[in-house]
Order: sequence, then structure tokens, then C-alpha cells
Amino acid sequence: QVQLVESGGGLVQAGDSLRLSCVASGRTFLGYPMGWFRQAPGTEREFVAAISWPGTTNYADSVKGRFTISRDSANNTLWLQMNALKPEDTAVYYCAIDRTWRAVVSGVGVEYWGKGTLVTVSS
Repeated sequence: QVQLVESGGGLVQAGDSLRLSCVASGRTFLGYPMGWFRQAPGTEREFVAAISWPGTTNYADSVKGRFTISRDSANNTLWLQMNALKPEDTAVYYCAIDRTWRAVVSGVGVEYWGKGTLVTVSS
């Protein structure tokens, strides 16, 4: 059974940093793109960042220059380094894995989702 488990969320102040992790188990994901999404209360889930198998990255405009996505494909691990956090970054952050790039940047048809980790940024 495939599981994606996120960790690293918490309560921080504006300007602080957090590093989220997502560990996938149950199968290997060699060649699969991976991504991060987030959902704030009362809003729809939105794209944050994605990384392809060779390492090409894509970021939402709202996080460019502050967040960095990376992966350890051999260990099925995905990270999201978040710096200069803002209150508007408050959300539940979800890990996503799919065989297509389109899915991990759109969120549509994603095959594997984690259950999320909560990030709260106070002002």
C-alpha cells in the first residue's frame, strides 16, 4: 500500500523558516515528478512547487525566491524549504506524486496524495 507522509509543519512567526518533508513508501517512484500543494481555510487547494525526475523545478509566483523544492529519489523523499514565511503561507501542505508533470503542477488527477501537515505563520 502506497503511503505519503508529510512532516515538519508547525507554528512559527513571520520571517521564520520551516522545512517540510514527505516520505513515500509502498513502491518506488523513480522517474515520477513530485509536488507540493497547500490549502488554507476556506480556500481551494493551490499549487506551491513541483520537481521533475531530472530536477527541473516550478514554483507558484507567491513563493518564488522564498521556497525551494528538492528530492532524494533513491529514498522516495521530497522536501520543501520555506524561508521568509508570511502569515498568508498559513495552510495545510500536501505532498503529491504522479507519473505526469501536468498533474503535479495542476493538482488534477494526481494519483498519490499525502494527508498533509499544518503550517501556521503568526504575524
